[in-house]
Amino acid sequence: MTLPSGKSIFSAIARFAGLSAILFVSQTAFAAAPEPWQIGLQPAAGSIAEKATSLHNLLLIIITAISLFVLALLVYVCLRFREKANPVASKTSHNAVIEVLWTVVPVLILVVIAVPSFRLLYYLDQTKDTDMVIKVTGNQWYWNYEYPDEQIGFDSYMIDDEDITGDQIRLLSVDNEMVVPAGTRIKLLVTGNDVMHSFFVPSLAVQIYSIAGRVNEAWIDVPNEPKVYYGQCNQICGVNHAYMPIVVRALPQDEYDAWLASAREEFAL
Repeated sequence: MTLPSGKSIFSAIARFAGLSAILFVSQTAFAAAPEPWQIGLQPAAGSIAEKATSLHNLLLIIITAISLFVLALLVYVCLRFREKANPVASKTSHNAVIEVLWTVVPVLILVVIAVPSFRLLYYLDQTKDTDMVIKVTGNQWYWNYEYPDEQIGFDSYMIDDEDITGDQIRLLSVDNEMVVPAGTRIKLLVTGNDVMHSFFVPSLAVQIYSIAGRVNEAWIDVPNEPKVYYGQCNQICGVNHAYMPIVVRALPQDEYDAWLASAREEFAL
């Protein structure tokens, strides 16, 4: 029996991975969901996510520069002050210039980080200028969505593997999605009925805890395009923690109105 060469095995694996990626991308072309072998953040959707991604990229540059600088110092010290080059050990106890620098420079770096951080925090706090309100309640192990102004409410459960059809995604698709009109600022009132959960949709840059007896506020601005945004509970909440996904579906206004009309019949409070 002739065994396949390492090159042919690698080629087969590459073809399989490429085919899998193509199939997955074709399913999620209009969805914000995790992708195979993804590195980095999901593409930002909405102003909050754009600002958060911008801050993330700034911090990445700063921490990379600091890491390279420290590495260069370590290499310099190892070479410059090695025993062979310095048979007589230095008796230096302190250096005023260096001590001032390693105090002032970190303070300046923290100030550079603090300015955009506080700007983003205050931007996140602007929950009053919104177009609609949705109350989100975390339960073991599903979500409940209530639209107080529209007088509807419904539960949202993950679709089991054996029931997955069409372009639905395993472990992420749900039976009843949180449907919103595209191009809308939405206030989220998040609470819980049992243990702590976390409402987390990466592409919309929203993560807020669901705590029984307390209502936490957040807001999202959904871009003005039809799209599906996937998230999951981000707080370990029990044995089925991994099985309470979040799906936010943004629809054009006319399609949202049609959905709302049918929802008022099916999910009326």
